[in-house]
Formats: sequence, structure tokens, C-alpha cells
Amino acid sequence: MRIALLTESGHTGAQRGEGGWCGRLVDGLPEHEFRLYRLLPADRPAPPAGVGGLRGVHELPMGGRRPAGRGPAALRRRGYLKAYEELVRALVMPGEQDGFGPALYRLAALGRGDDALPAFLGSGHAHRVLERIWQTPGADTAGGEPQVCDVLVAADLLEQCLRPLSAPWYGTGPAGLGGTDLCHVVGGGPAALPALVARELHGVPFVVTGNGPHLLAQDGGHRAARYRGPVRALLLSFLRQLAEETRRRAAAPTPGRRRHEDAPAGEPGVPTLVWAGALEPGRDPELMLHAFAQVRAELPDARLAMYGEEGAPGYLAHCEAVAGRLGIADAVEFAGRPESPAAAWASGSAVVFSAPDRHAPRLLADAMLSGRAVVATETGAAREVLGPAGLLVPPRTPRALAGACLALLRDPERRARLGGAGRLRAQERFGVEPTVGAFREIYLELASRYPAFPARPGAPAQPFARPAEYWVAAARPALAEAV
Repeated sequence: MRIALLTESGHTGAQRGEGGWCGRLVDGLPEHEFRLYRLLPADRPAPPAGVGGLRGVHELPMGGRRPAGRGPAALRRRGYLKAYEELVRALVMPGEQDGFGPALYRLAALGRGDDALPAFLGSGHAHRVLERIWQTPGADTAGGEPQVCDVLVAADLLEQCLRPLSAPWYGTGPAGLGGTDLCHVVGGGPAALPALVARELHGVPFVVTGNGPHLLAQDGGHRAARYRGPVRALLLSFLRQLAEETRRRAAAPTPGRRRHEDAPAGEPGVPTLVWAGALEPGRDPELMLHAFAQVRAELPDARLAMYGEEGAPGYLAHCEAVAGRLGIADAVEFAGRPESPAAAWASGSAVVFSAPDRHAPRLLADAMLSGRAVVATETGAAREVLGPAGLLVPPRTPRALAGACLALLRDPERRARLGGAGRLRAQERFGVEPTVGAFREIYLELASRYPAFPARPGAPAQPFARPAEYWVAAARPALAEAV
């Protein structure tokens, strides 16, 4: 199957390095042919492709000076003005969001006809449309009343966001998205625009992995932080509506893609810390117990759930005795082997690792994927795994561990922020290996929905030119001879 990977390299980090997310996906599915299409922000150098199995890498600068070219002729300009007005109205007028998608596709079709879209978006004609609609009575001005300077800045930002509509990627030739079987959008955001256009023009389906609408909105807010309120509000409206259009048009949900309502299960009713590992000296559960005694002194209703089997004879009884001496036995549950790691993480408000010399990186990553905030002693690869998405404390220091736990238990907003950041970091860096099989099934399921019609001589390439069975490894040699 011919698969196009679409990503915005400036904020997904998905394709960096030979071991990057896209690289591991390509390596894990060698039976498919992958091409990489990425958007490059102007303030970052282009990263190396770093993926050995790719058949090609195609790039489009997203920032800086807009592409050269002339604006549309007078007659075609009317179509551009109408489509752009519909887009702006969808962004600023309550109740007119349904016009967002059609306006996008109309602008893309117009741009393919004369390559004049970038010049039009930067023209005074487009600026006047934006100013008129934005200042119409009834427009959403929750971010503040737009001024002339806001119109100029917002018009420039919209031109950059819409630049993928005019990318040279939409033909049916060897490098065109119309000649692929499937688009896989990694990270969402403007990287989804080429997939939307390819679906509209050529019927190529797409799937999305990465940011849901709420994460896109947070990312957009960060990137727009230096702009005035009206500009930030307009940009966030664009990102949210693009995310909704992407979600609505995607052929299937994929692993790693979460919508706002798919957030982790609700926290327990009382502040609860979760510890997991074998009950043995090497995991240092005693440090956790001593730290929890200090937490309990500050938060009397706090609870501690310790998951894990006894790793040394008599060590469970020893830990129970330590909890008794510390006066916390009634607040500590030695829960044994959990039904699953996910069930263990979901039972707490935050997850704690207290090993004195090393942590299992996979266990750390699994806890991060749960969306719970993580506290760990700074040993082994903990810093590399957690990065800025968790709290690190020195080993064998109960006071420091207790302080980090208290900081999270007392601050629900910080817990949620770190939990979301940790989940996103784990998805991008560590989440592909367990889901390669799931992606294989998703790709095949999509292929099975389309008939196998090989392209006629001289006709454009058609999506899914071979049946889904062709891509099943066990059957591929025999089928390949028959095709």
C-alpha cells in the first residue's frame, strides 16, 4: 500500500532522528511504501529525514515570505473573494461554522486552477474582506475589538496556515497525494490540510494520529502568545475548526489520537498516590512509605495504593510493619498484582516511582501514557523518559519525594497539565511500538472498503489498486504472482 505521512515538523517532533515516531512506524511496516510530506516552520532548520525506509521526502515552508506569484485575474478574483469571505465568516460569526470546510475546498480548487492563492491571501482585497467581516456587528469579539494592526497580522497568519492548500502535492503522479492509497496525518494541525484536499480532489482516505482539538487549541495558544487578543482568538478559532473538520472527515480513529472527551478516567474521590513495582529492597518501597508519612501529616485524607507482588521472602510483612510504625497503616493498601497497569494508574491521582538506582523505562512510559502526572527519583533513564513532563527528585530523600507529591496533590491544574504533557510525550516518543499491529489492521480495514480496480492504461492512478489480501504477508507471494 502507498501511504503518505503528513506532519508539521516544528511541533510534533514525530519524524526526528532514525528512532523517531515515523521512523519506527515505517520500520515496523516494511510491507508498505511510505512517503513523508512535512511542513517546515520558518524559525527552525529542516530536520534530516531520518527514516531509512521512505521512498521520498517532500517539504513545504510554512513561515517567512509567501511564495512568489501573481494574483488572480479580475473574473476569478470574485470566486476567491466569495470563498475567503465564507471562511472568515465561519471563523468570527457565531452559527456559521458549517461554511468552514466548503470554503477551504473552494479556495484549494481555485488555487489549483491558477496558482494565485498565496498572492490573493496577501493582497489588499483579502485584507479588506477580513476587516469588513471581523468588524461586522454580531462578530465574536471575545478576544477584544480588532484594530487595523490586528487585521494585518491575522491576514498574514491565515496566509501561512492556508499555505498547504497551494502545495504542489495534489497530482496523481509519482510524488502526488492523488497517487497514494492512504494519507496518515501525524500531529494534526495544518498538516491535515493536504489530507483534506487529497480526499476532496481524489477520494484518498486519511487517518489521524496525535493531537485532538483541545491539544491543538493549547498549541495554537502557545504559538500565538505574542499576538494581541483578537489575533489569538481568530487563530484559535481556525485551529479548532480545522481539528473538527479533520475529525469529521477522517476515515477511522487511530491509536494515539484522543479527543477531549477521551481524557483519562476521573480521579478518585480522595487524593491518592499510586506506587507500582516488586516489593523488594531494589524498588525501595520503604522510601515511598516514609515520604507518604510526611504527605499524610499535611493531607490527612491522602491515600497510598502500592501495587506489586512480593519480590523477596517476608518483604511484604516488613513493609506492613514499617507502615504500622509510621502510623499510616490505615491509609496504605498493599494491593498486590494489578489487573493491568492501566487499572493501577487509573486508581490514583498521581503515580510515584521511588527506585534508588534505576527505573524500567517501559513502566515509566506506560504510566505517562495513562495521562496521570508522574513523580520519580532521578536515576537511570528517568530524566530522558520524563523530560519536562514529570517531577524528578533525588533518590533516597523522603522529604524531597513528599514535597513533590504534595505539590501535585494540592494543585489539580498542575496535575492535569503534567499528565497531558506526559501522555503526549510518551505517544510521540514511545507509543508506536505497541500499536504497529493496530496500524496494520487499520490500513487493511480501510483497503478492504474499496474495490480493487487497477488503473487503466493512460488513466490516473486509483486508490487501492490491489485488494487488501495482497498486503497480508502470508498470502503476498502467491498473490503477487497472480497480479
